[in-house]
Amino acid sequence: MNFDEVVKKYPEANFLQSPGYGKMNELLGDKVITSDFGGVGHALMIVRNAKRGRYLEIPCGPLTDWSSKKSVNAVFDEIKKVGKAEKCVFVRIRPQLENSEKNLKLLSDLGLKKSPMHLAAEHTVMLDLKKSEDELLADMRRQTRYEVRRAERFGITVEKSDSEEIFKEFHKIQVATAKRQGFVPPNLKTLLAEKEAFKGNIVIYVAKTEDKKPIAYGMVIKGGKEGDYYEAASTDLNRKLPGAYALLWQAMRDLKAEGYERFNLWGIAPPNQPNHRYAGVTTFKTGFGGEVIEYVPAHDLVLSKVGYLKDYVVEAIRKKKRHL
Repeated sequence: MNFDEVVKKYPEANFLQSPGYGKMNELLGDKVITSDFGGVGHALMIVRNAKRGRYLEIPCGPLTDWSSKKSVNAVFDEIKKVGKAEKCVFVRIRPQLENSEKNLKLLSDLGLKKSPMHLAAEHTVMLDLKKSEDELLADMRRQTRYEVRRAERFGITVEKSDSEEIFKEFHKIQVATAKRQGFVPPNLKTLLAEKEAFKGNIVIYVAKTEDKKPIAYGMVIKGGKEGDYYEAASTDLNRKLPGAYALLWQAMRDLKAEGYERFNLWGIAPPNQPNHRYAGVTTFKTGFGGEVIEYVPAHDLVLSKVGYLKDYVVEAIRKKKRHL
């Protein structure tokens, strides 16, 4: 199946299961394997050569009819074969399944166990772009709507580009943002690989003051029926000016005009975790309305118990240190 056919069959598919994501990983030196499992599913699988152990990664996948035991078993039988053929210690998945006891049991019955580390955004806000602009505004929290309108009064404008120059500028600002906010940003090589691989489906927005000083940056990647607010950065001006509000509102309108059905704001803190790395942006993102979605956490299919134990310990420590 080409990706258009995949999306038609599995509308929950996003850019992490698209050919663009495969190409990006190949540009960065990783092996990518794609399978349709004899017509009963789809998975873009990346072989990761980590120091702690080689593993197979399936972000936002696999895609299949989870209500069909026959299809699910066929998919996981093949995934296990691929993992073993690639000499992987384990397979890590984070399917597009909402977190529920039923779905957790489904994964457990397949022999999977909860991963010590996340894979893709497990908690997010999803905006329904099939609604009118007036409805989208009405769904916002009152303060968010006020900030969007305040940005207009300040003369804040939003530009977008996919040039190499804007990616390099974005990287520089994001490194500074990461130092202030305590997260690990992607390196420039990764950003430029994304630019090349997602050409036509990736853009960086910049909110600017009336005299063209940058306030906030946001990277949006498009795939399937969905746009994703995948990366962000800001200057000191964003502390007092509503640049990020103007940026997201413009991105929402652009995606809607291009025919996308939903906008994934990509990552908020889980409930009752004030020290989580996304705690600071959660109030901002949830202010735009939409539906808060909690997907099942990442799960691992262990192929080598000895190798996996070493990986588990390392990742559990890393997760705690990074407040993930």
